[in-house]
Amino acid sequence: MKPILASIATAVVLLSTPAQAEPAIKVQPVQFKQGASGTTIKAQIKGEQIIDYTLRAAAGQTMVVRFKPGNPSAYFNVLPPGSSGEAIFVGSSAGNDFSSELAASGEYTLRVYLMRNAARRNATAKYTLDISVTGTPRQ
Repeated sequence: MKPILASIATAVVLLSTPAQAEPAIKVQPVQFKQGASGTTIKAQIKGEQIIDYTLRAAAGQTMVVRFKPGNPSAYFNVLPPGSSGEAIFVGSSAGNDFSSELAASGEYTLRVYLMRNAARRNATAKYTLDISVTGTPRQ
C-alpha cells in the first residue's frame, strides 16, 4: 500500500510543478532601403533569447543570407511562409550560408538562436547577418 501512495504522491507533485516556459521570440521586421536589394544587420543574442527576422519575398527570387557569428554556438534557420517551425535551412547542420531560389511567395523568417549548451550558460553572441533578395518574381 505504501509504494502505491508514494507513487501517487510523486505523480501529484510532478503534475503540479509548472512546466518550464519556452523562451519568448522577439520578432523584428527587415526593411531594405528604397532601391536596395539587401541589408546588413549587426546585433547580439544572449542565453535563451531567440530573434526572428521577417521579410517578404516572392517565388522565383533568390535569397542569400550570410551569417557571421562571434560565438560558434550561434546559428540561424530559414523558415518559409506559413511555417509552424519547420525550416527549409537549418544552420546547425548546413552552415552559415544560405542561398536559394524561393519556391513560394510570402513572409520568410530568419531565426537566430544559441544552441542549448550555450543558452544554458547564458552565453552572448554578437553576429552580422547579410541578407539579399534579388531576381524577378515568378508569375
